[in-house]
Amino acid sequence: MQGTLYNPLYIRLQAGFSQWLRILNFEPSSPRDMPKILTEFLIYLQDNNCHRPHDIQQEHLKKYLERLHERPSKTAAGAISLNYIRKHLQVIRKFSRYLTESGQESFTVKLRIKGKSSNVKCILTPAEISSLYEAVNDDTLGLRDKAILALYYGCGLRKNEGANINVKDILLDKDLVYVRKGKGYKERYVPLAGKGKADLENYILYGRPHLAVDKKDDALLLNVNGTRLSGHMAYERLQKLKAVAKVKKPAGLHTLRHSIASHLLHSGMALEQIQRFLGHSSMESTQIYTHLKHEQI
Repeated sequence: MQGTLYNPLYIRLQAGFSQWLRILNFEPSSPRDMPKILTEFLIYLQDNNCHRPHDIQQEHLKKYLERLHERPSKTAAGAISLNYIRKHLQVIRKFSRYLTESGQESFTVKLRIKGKSSNVKCILTPAEISSLYEAVNDDTLGLRDKAILALYYGCGLRKNEGANINVKDILLDKDLVYVRKGKGYKERYVPLAGKGKADLENYILYGRPHLAVDKKDDALLLNVNGTRLSGHMAYERLQKLKAVAKVKKPAGLHTLRHSIASHLLHSGMALEQIQRFLGHSSMESTQIYTHLKHEQI
C-alpha cells in the first residue's frame, strides 16, 4: 500500500512539476496523471533514505522499476502492464528535465526498458479512413467535418493543437499549417497538400462563414454557436462519422494521428521526416510506429 509523501522538498518539487506541465501546454491528462505517478516514485525515494534529487542513483531507479514489475495491477488480474511501467519511467525522465530546466539539482536517467510495447492502441486502415470521408454530409457541418479530418488525419495534429488552430495558421499559399501551440509550446510547420488542402480551403471559403457569428473570432474550427470548437466536440463529431461509416474500432482524434503516421511509414517516408511531421521531441516516440509496422507484417 502506498504511503504518504512527507518530505518537504519533494512536496514542493511535486507541486512545481505539476505547474510546469500546465505551463508547457501538455495534454490536459498529463497535469492530472503524471504528478500522481511522480508522487509514487518520490514516496519510494523518501522511504529508502534518498531525500534529495541529487542523491538519486541508477540503482534507485533500477530497484524502483523492479518493484513495479512485481506490483499487482489495480484494474486487472496479474502484474501491471509494460506500458504502464514505461509511463512511470517517462514521468521520471520528465521530472529530471523539469529540475534541469528550472535550474535545480537534478539527476540522470540511463535505464531503458526491454520488451515490445506500444502506446498505439489501434490504427485505422486507408479503407476505414476513406469510409469516414464518405460518411460526411454535403452541408456546412460536412465541410467542417472534412476540415477536422484534414487537421487530425491529414496533418496528424494532437487534439489541442487542432482545436487551437486559427484561420491565419492555414497558409494556403505556402502549402503549410502553422502549429503555434504544440506540446511543450513548441511551434512547427506541417505540410499541407492534396485533399487536405482542398478541404480546408473549401471550409474556410464556404463553410466557416455560415458558422461565424463574431467576425473577429480567429478560431478555424467553429461550433454551431460561432465559438471555437473544443477538442472534445471534435471527438464527438468523429464518433458520429464512425457510426455512419460502421467503423467498429475504438478510435479517437489521436487514432487519426497514429493512423497517418503508420500510413506515411508504410508509404516509405523516412522516420526522421515523420518525427518532424508529428512534432516528436525524441526519435524514441516515433519508433513506436516501426514496431507496429513489423507486428502488422
